[in-house]
Amino acid sequence: MTFLDLGLEENLLQAITDMGFETPSEVQEKAIPILLQENTDLVALAQTGTGKTAAFGFPMLQKIEVESRTTQGLILSPTRELCMQITNEMNNYGKHLKGLNVVAIYGGASITEQARQIKKGAQIIVATPGRMKDMIGRRMIDISKIEYCVLDEADEMLNMGFYEDITEILSHSPEDKSTWLFSATMPKEVSTIAKKFMHNPVEVTVGSKNVGSENVSHEYYTVNARDRYQALKRLADANPEIFSVVFCRTKRDTQKVAEQLIADGYSAGAIHGDLSQNQRDIVMKQFRSRQIQMMVATDVAARGIDVDDITHVINYQLPDEIETYTHRSGRTGRAGKEGISMVIVSKSEARKIRQIEKIIQQKFQQKEIPSGMEICEKQLMHLANNIKETEINHDIDVYLPQINAALEDFSKEELIKKFFSVEFTRFYNYYQKAKDLNVSPGDMSGSDNKDTVRFFLNVGSRDDFDWMSLKDFLKDILSLGQDEVYRVDVKDNFSFFNVDTKHKDLVLGIFTDFTLEGRNVNVEISTDTGRSGGGRGKGRGRSGGSFKGGRDRGKRSDDRRGRRGDDKGKRGGFKKGGGFKKKSDSGSGEEFKSKFSGKRRGKSKPDNKGTGGRRRRG
Repeated sequence: MTFLDLGLEENLLQAITDMGFETPSEVQEKAIPILLQENTDLVALAQTGTGKTAAFGFPMLQKIEVESRTTQGLILSPTRELCMQITNEMNNYGKHLKGLNVVAIYGGASITEQARQIKKGAQIIVATPGRMKDMIGRRMIDISKIEYCVLDEADEMLNMGFYEDITEILSHSPEDKSTWLFSATMPKEVSTIAKKFMHNPVEVTVGSKNVGSENVSHEYYTVNARDRYQALKRLADANPEIFSVVFCRTKRDTQKVAEQLIADGYSAGAIHGDLSQNQRDIVMKQFRSRQIQMMVATDVAARGIDVDDITHVINYQLPDEIETYTHRSGRTGRAGKEGISMVIVSKSEARKIRQIEKIIQQKFQQKEIPSGMEICEKQLMHLANNIKETEINHDIDVYLPQINAALEDFSKEELIKKFFSVEFTRFYNYYQKAKDLNVSPGDMSGSDNKDTVRFFLNVGSRDDFDWMSLKDFLKDILSLGQDEVYRVDVKDNFSFFNVDTKHKDLVLGIFTDFTLEGRNVNVEISTDTGRSGGGRGKGRGRSGGSFKGGRDRGKRSDDRRGRRGDDKGKRGGFKKGGGFKKKSDSGSGEEFKSKFSGKRRGKSKPDNKGTGGRRRRG
């Protein structure tokens, strides 16, 4: 099938030819004819990189009246980067439509300038929900006559906490408009929004719901938590042509990992919500031009990364919500190309691999972190292939007599050895005493480390905890790392968690005389194994402590719910009573610490912005 067969008009077909598109993708083939022929609501489920923007962009451009200055189309997207990307693509699609004005509305830019562009007459507005709601509230935008509304990356907008903003925005739009919802996954929240805002929508599915792209292979590497960063470096060194996105859970971890990579000589950069718009633009420009080979990103910020040639996605940390893995892996394997999604897990996290496999309906291949000598070999062969493919610059001919004179005492074999020794020696010196980072993942059901203690805790889901928020709560109170609290199991009125035996006294000490919202919190050593989610064991060494304040239900870290989007520049976190916030990407957090009447250890370090750097060669 061709684009002509889809029913597109000549001016759009000309733009398609100009851009070099030849045949429509599956989602375009399914969605475009429906949207052109009918005024209907539509739910389209397709992975990132499958051409969703064109699937709704071409029908909207064909249906609007370019001669009119009235706003007829609204496209809502989760982040500034994605908003600008869609705007650029819509302008490219409509380059032969005289008088077309597509305006991007997002935070971090002048609101008065954006309002001025709207006043000129914008047939289509592409906006982030936060800025859009703000401008509607100021009466700078009128969407009372729009005919088409697109909710792009709907699942991600809901993950970022935009439900109320979307509801408010759409309350100012006509009920008889056509609403087109595009999403990579279909969690229950997306189903809810479809029922609320749409009437008998047609559903288009590319592949299966929530299933990963067939062009992406999935690998996992099991290491000790303390070796996670070293594993990341080895994976980069073993893939000299790597052009990747490295995912972390929080803004703080994102910045820290990027700074470590830069300090170690890698061409790396960070993108997250704490960067200004100008900083983000600079980093993205460097990444697209390949000045940066490893972009370290949060899930939210990565929504604006639209680059077709990404070779690897590296999950430095797994996301809080397993479904988010589908979004991450969709950054690679785009435009028909092959890609690899790597996951670095600690032993306690290995069980999550099976959960992800069920969601994406694809198998992971267990692989080992390469040894130092394997990396040396990879780098040498990479250099040899580069030399083989290099075109000769004949400007060097004038210097050949001097070069030949300097090297005349060496044979061809000796020259080759000397030349390659420059590269080999650097890596050999670095890796010759490198240890084996690999550990056995065991039975994939959690840590089988016998040197562990399981605790019973008398708070649970009725106290507004789930496994993730309880884990964050515990690691903050205990000043332990992300992987040092594991096998967290939350029931209605109680929970279980594990730490290594060496932390037993710390747990019992911290929870001495501990109260939460006026009641005692008891911690006991449990005989429950954690395999069956069984009941409370006969504990010894009961403990408690004092914590003032409660949790607002549903609040999460800056990269999840509770956040009102990158375009507002706000940071999320659970809101606590007593007038303070705990921010999940701020380390232990001095503000958090100051409200404890118990013991705390460790200090937080300030975030330092930093991008760039050179690729390490040794």
